[in-house]
Amino acid sequence: MAAAMAMRGGSSDGGGSDRGAGMDSGKYVRYTPEQVETLERVYADCPKPTSSRRQQLLRECPILANIEARQIKVWFQNRRCRDKLRKESSRLESVNRKVSAMNKLLMEENERLQKQVSQLVHENAQVRQQLQNTSMANDASCESNVTAPQNPIRDASNPSGLLSIAEETLTEFLSKATGTAIEWVQMPGMKPGPDSVGIVAISHGCRGVAARACGLVNLEPTKVVEILKDRPSWFRDCRSLEVFTVLPGANGGTIELVYTQLYAPTTLVPARDFWTLRYTTIVEDGSLVVCERSLSGSGGGPSAASAQQFVRAEMLPSGYLVRPCDGGGSIVHIVDHLEFEAWNIPEVLRPLYESSRVVAQKMTTAALRHIRQIAQETSGEVVYALGRQPAVLRTFSQRLSRGFNDAISGFNDDGWSIMAGDGIEDVVVACNSTKKIRSISNGVNAFEAPGGTICAKASMLLQSVPPAILVRFLREHRSEWADYSMDAYLASALKTSTCSFPGLRPMRFSGSQIIMPLAHTVENEEILEVVRLEGQPLSHDEVLLSRDIDMLQLCTGIDEKSVGSSFQLVFAPIDDFPDDAPLISSGFRVIPLDMKTDVVSSGRTLDLASSLEVGSTAAQASGASPDDCSVRSVLTIAFQFPYELHLQDSVAAMARQYVRSIVSAVQRVSIAISPSQSGLNAGQRILSGLPEAATLARWICQSYHYHLGVELLTQSDVAGEALLKMLWHYQDAILCCSFKEVPVFTFANKAGLDMLETSLVALQDLTLDKIFDEPGRKALFSEISKLVEEGHVYLPSGVCMSGMGRHVSFDQAVAWKVLGEDSSVHCLALCFVNWSFV
Repeated sequence: MAAAMAMRGGSSDGGGSDRGAGMDSGKYVRYTPEQVETLERVYADCPKPTSSRRQQLLRECPILANIEARQIKVWFQNRRCRDKLRKESSRLESVNRKVSAMNKLLMEENERLQKQVSQLVHENAQVRQQLQNTSMANDASCESNVTAPQNPIRDASNPSGLLSIAEETLTEFLSKATGTAIEWVQMPGMKPGPDSVGIVAISHGCRGVAARACGLVNLEPTKVVEILKDRPSWFRDCRSLEVFTVLPGANGGTIELVYTQLYAPTTLVPARDFWTLRYTTIVEDGSLVVCERSLSGSGGGPSAASAQQFVRAEMLPSGYLVRPCDGGGSIVHIVDHLEFEAWNIPEVLRPLYESSRVVAQKMTTAALRHIRQIAQETSGEVVYALGRQPAVLRTFSQRLSRGFNDAISGFNDDGWSIMAGDGIEDVVVACNSTKKIRSISNGVNAFEAPGGTICAKASMLLQSVPPAILVRFLREHRSEWADYSMDAYLASALKTSTCSFPGLRPMRFSGSQIIMPLAHTVENEEILEVVRLEGQPLSHDEVLLSRDIDMLQLCTGIDEKSVGSSFQLVFAPIDDFPDDAPLISSGFRVIPLDMKTDVVSSGRTLDLASSLEVGSTAAQASGASPDDCSVRSVLTIAFQFPYELHLQDSVAAMARQYVRSIVSAVQRVSIAISPSQSGLNAGQRILSGLPEAATLARWICQSYHYHLGVELLTQSDVAGEALLKMLWHYQDAILCCSFKEVPVFTFANKAGLDMLETSLVALQDLTLDKIFDEPGRKALFSEISKLVEEGHVYLPSGVCMSGMGRHVSFDQAVAWKVLGEDSSVHCLALCFVNWSFV
């Protein structure tokens, strides 16, 4: 009996047999190979067919004539279940491999730390013994012996000398990568784990600045080395890398003399360059090693005019150790140890060159993230929309970033020269007559129009302005600082053979922008997107002249969890995506100067969290001091404009004034978002015209209970700031809008801001009718009378729009009137249940 019952409840497919669960018939059904093949074809197109689709399948496929509809439904259920189990099994195997490799790394790291502790204990005992048994003079002599610096590198005058330097570099690099040559401390905010970038550490108490990272990547060691040696492809601050000499080394390795140039991160500091020896070899355990260090003397290497704008920096033994991993892939160790010669940097900007955290963020983890990105693209894990290849999109990101760095640095050998100012030195204007936008064709021959590109740039110091919040605001609210006529001017230069001077056809930006994502890196620290700006004519006659403008845009550091040394918004008008499409990069870069606070500040958002997380409670929870809210950063703005020769002075004057207007706009925004006051009053400056946030939260919850008879929050007895925090972290999206003819949003909790993809300042630019589609608006308006009479209504499931133009689905929405202290209607509240992006 038990066997019979088991047979009735069991099912099999894929060439075996299948039973419909709960069917009256006890007949054992076996699918033929032809039937399975037919069902598999349908499954490939539609894994979850509807009832009508299954009925249609039975009618159109005579081969399935002996199968009932119920059995077909069960077959698809079993097939989906098997597919899900297969994917889950594959995922778990991948996670297991990552965990095993990470466990190996952590064990090695633990062993290294134990050696470091033993070494420090031994050295401490020696010093104590010396202090007890010797005189003060001998103590000083012993201290000088202990702390004496390493001998300088010998001058490389012959191949044998180069080989000796290479072997010394290899030994010192390996001692840093796997030993205790440097006291490493864990990078704040970088916790190791199977899904993390790896184990990241920074130096403590050594000469210069150093960072170390190790992680697992799914690439062969030779491929990893090939990628990492091509530094300009992944290090955005690297302008060029030139190999001057290649000599054979030990174990089939090579010795190279390399000249490297780095961009200046801002207009306030000079660029850096390096003259180094790079040694590539294989060590005894089969690992590949690429180690590098500066050659002695600052005068070595190229001495041409191209190097005159650089300050020669020193690279201490650094490099990459790549070991093959069991089961495929590689374990990569990366060490960057630099001396940036910060003596010629203004004191306020020296943290950019004296922080190991900056090196870790800009170089060390950037290298590890890049090879992880390449590995996922190679394995097919990264798939982007529009059918574009990841490598092509990555190239556009690199070109945008490089164009912006070129504009900031303005190197003479690229053709840039400083133009005369107007007596005020706040904005620097440079001209490049060699940088052409496009050639003019007269139908027979193509020739270059006389002219070039003008760049207006400025840098300013910001106080108490979180960089991530500022960049997100600039991204989401272009109309607050941009001039549509300038964007139209740049866009027209891509299409026409002439650069029409802006202002001849005045236009304005309608405030509507559609952001279409193109690509993003593994951890979303960098996002590539297309922004469509909708133009609006100033008069009826100009309707035919209005057109939309597309911008290719690169955003860095705007993700909630981003921890970076710089935050960027770089864009350029585009007409199409050919490989040779000209990109006139312009934009903003914000670099934190108080490196002790960048981890704390980067997670803050331009929303109610601004009022919740700057108070004493949040500071204590994060371990931050009250002074940590005072974040200093440097903002660099650079905008490029094409020009024709006869309009050069006019375009230069226009560019200077335009950048000045942008500086003024950024200053206004900075004042609005600066958390200069503690507690809830900090957010109150943004919520002008509203009651205190805690009072509004109490009104929302009390009105919900009054109208619907149930509690909105589980703990109804809390009050004040505790109630506000509970409402802020409530799982469903809660929005408040004015109860007027045109309802404007005035408040939202965190889920509400996430759903609308906006911030508290920009929330007030949205109206209720903008977020609903046509069916949603009809459903809402049909319930207005009921809302007014009963105080609340339930709306069915539907779709609404975020502030970025994305569709958002929800299971149900509740709207209710929020009553104030005098029982008058203060606003309308809405709660969207189980929302998600479509």
